[in-house]
Amino acid sequence: MNIVDRATFEAELDQLRAREKAHTREGDAIAAARRRLPVVEVDASLTLVGPDGPTTLLAAFEGRSQLIAFYFMWHHASSAADVCEGCTFYTGQVRELSILHSRDATFAVLCQGPYAESRRYRDFMGWDMPWYSAQESAAELLAGRQVGMFYLVCYVRKGERVFETYSTSGRGVEAMDNSYGLLDLSRFGRQEPWENSPDGSPQEWGNESGNPHPYRVGGRPIAQWTRLSAGHMDPLTQD
Repeated sequence: MNIVDRATFEAELDQLRAREKAHTREGDAIAAARRRLPVVEVDASLTLVGPDGPTTLLAAFEGRSQLIAFYFMWHHASSAADVCEGCTFYTGQVRELSILHSRDATFAVLCQGPYAESRRYRDFMGWDMPWYSAQESAAELLAGRQVGMFYLVCYVRKGERVFETYSTSGRGVEAMDNSYGLLDLSRFGRQEPWENSPDGSPQEWGNESGNPHPYRVGGRPIAQWTRLSAGHMDPLTQD
C-alpha cells in the first residue's frame, strides 16, 4: 500500500472521481440508446406454469406494461445443493420490488426447469418474487439464444401484444447484483483472479484449479447455508 497524507489522497481520489463521472455519463448514454432499440414481437400466449397451473407470458405482466424476466438455469436437481450457484447468487439479491412496480414494471423468474421442484427451491431460499416454469416454451422465448443459460430479458406490452425490447448476454445479469458492486468499491475488490489488482491482494475466489468457486462454499451455493441452519428441507423432489 502507498501511504500518503490526506491532501495527496484527496487529490488522487478527485482524479478517479472524474473518471467515474465520465463512466456514469457513458452509462446514461448507453441506457438512452437501449430505450431506442427496435423491438421484436413475441407470442403473448406462450405457456408458462405458475402457482395456479398453466398460464401465459402475457399473464406474467400482472397487468403492468413492462416485464423484466430472469431466465433461471435448471439442472433437474434432486436437492438444493445441485442448483445453479450463479442463478442463486443473482436471484437472491432481487428482494424489494415496490420501486419496479411503481414504474409499472413486473419482475419475475422464468425457470427453465419443471415448476414443482423449482418452486420448492424458491421456497427453500425464502424468496417471494413471482416464479414460473418456462420449460415448455423456453426454445421459443429464447429464440436465437442458448436454452439452459441465464439471461435477463425485458418485455413491453401493448394491449395483448408482447414485444421483447432488450436482453443481456455474459455479465449483463450483473444488473441484478449489489454484492459485486459494493466489493468493486473496496480495496480488495471481488478477490477473483481475473481482476487487475495490486500485487499481494487476495484473489482466492475463482474457477482456477485449487481455488474456491466464486459462488460456492462446501459444495453448495453460498447463500444456502443460512437456509439449512434455519431448518429448511434440502430435497426438491417428492416421492
